[in-house]
Amino acid sequence: MDAMEIDSEKCFQRKQSTYKSLDETFEIKEKYGGQQYSHIYFARLHMMRTIIYSLVPNWKPHIPVCKILGMEKGKECIIVGTLYKHMKLKPCILDEYSKERSVTPLVKPHNFIHSDDYLILEDESGRVHLGGSVLSPSIYVSGVVFALHGKETDAGDFLVLDFLEAGLPPQIEKPLKSREDKYVVLLSGLNIGSSSSNPLLFQLLVDHITGHLGDEKEQEIAAQIVHVVIAGNSVEIPRGLLNGQNLTAKDQSKLSEPIKELDIFLTQIAAGLPVDIMPGPNDPANFCLPQQVLCPYKYTCSSVYNTFRSCPNPHCFELDDIRFLGTSGQNIDDLEKYSEAPDKIDFVERTLKWRHLAPTAPNTLGCYPFTDRDPFLIESCPHVYFVGNQATYDSRLLKGSEGQAVRLICIPKFSETGIAVVLNMRNLECHALSFDTQFM
Repeated sequence: MDAMEIDSEKCFQRKQSTYKSLDETFEIKEKYGGQQYSHIYFARLHMMRTIIYSLVPNWKPHIPVCKILGMEKGKECIIVGTLYKHMKLKPCILDEYSKERSVTPLVKPHNFIHSDDYLILEDESGRVHLGGSVLSPSIYVSGVVFALHGKETDAGDFLVLDFLEAGLPPQIEKPLKSREDKYVVLLSGLNIGSSSSNPLLFQLLVDHITGHLGDEKEQEIAAQIVHVVIAGNSVEIPRGLLNGQNLTAKDQSKLSEPIKELDIFLTQIAAGLPVDIMPGPNDPANFCLPQQVLCPYKYTCSSVYNTFRSCPNPHCFELDDIRFLGTSGQNIDDLEKYSEAPDKIDFVERTLKWRHLAPTAPNTLGCYPFTDRDPFLIESCPHVYFVGNQATYDSRLLKGSEGQAVRLICIPKFSETGIAVVLNMRNLECHALSFDTQFM
């Protein structure tokens, strides 16, 4: 080995980081026994009400707190409950069997908001229609728990004068000891097997993060990458094959081909650094949230490395005491259908302030009917909160009233944009890493 090779090997001395999984809360351990979804709503209200009650004395200390059925006409009070949004255009499964053509006006398929929508608050004692202009129905969705200050009107409605959201949860202190750059690469929407996937694009990405692409300076930066996270929709299975019929040997081969290609892609990464892979709505996993880990036995090559981790969706972990929390995008995509916001990242911010990853579950977003808890409650504020499979890249640094600082990230679909996201754990700064093959 000559001096040049020794210098090159010395230059690419990859940094290490400590990893801790916090995914236990998303594991489904209980067996389904026909239970209903009322349990998860009750658990959500119980936990969130405890949090909000602790905030009320600093918000409205002289206003009494009561249950919905304990209100008195004309007297101001505070009620805490779960929001329900009545939507005129909300899809109903019974409509599929209706013989009469609906007179409801046509709407865009991505959003079901109507000007006649209204809000209701309910607790275990009852429910009440909300009035006034303080709360905009277009912003909120069913499943959010918060406190309302107002009074009951003669018509029996609750006139809202003010409201209190839970806000950002407490955050563990960000470690200050790290003075060196360490990077995490965030990916989503590889969609291997689809018409939009480009193998050359994947190979450029792999070569870059493994240090086999670029000059000495670029390799030095690549050596500072300590982790890769793939946030869902890694493969696209041909839907025409999933028709309930027995598959021929040729069709079985077509079905497994995207997974084999993904395995090769993961092997190249896992051979050099840790990689977490999460399931998404298009991946071969359970449909309802939380999606359980992808079967590692399907990834015969990459799973032999201890750097390969099959993780659930949502996914929570710590790297060098920096807490990451993320989803493959279903929670934010569902919010976009039933509410409005200037940008997708505003939905991400709302879920954090509501302290709930998926407030629309189980109303419009499928989830498992837990009996004793709501796993989507955000009890500790992450330092990084990412959402996969979005149309475009976006990022925002959100700061809380108690010193919390959270990097919000929308990860675009890699197969369509050729963009990965690179986060620096030292200062939570991030940027888009773009690959383009049109001139190659």
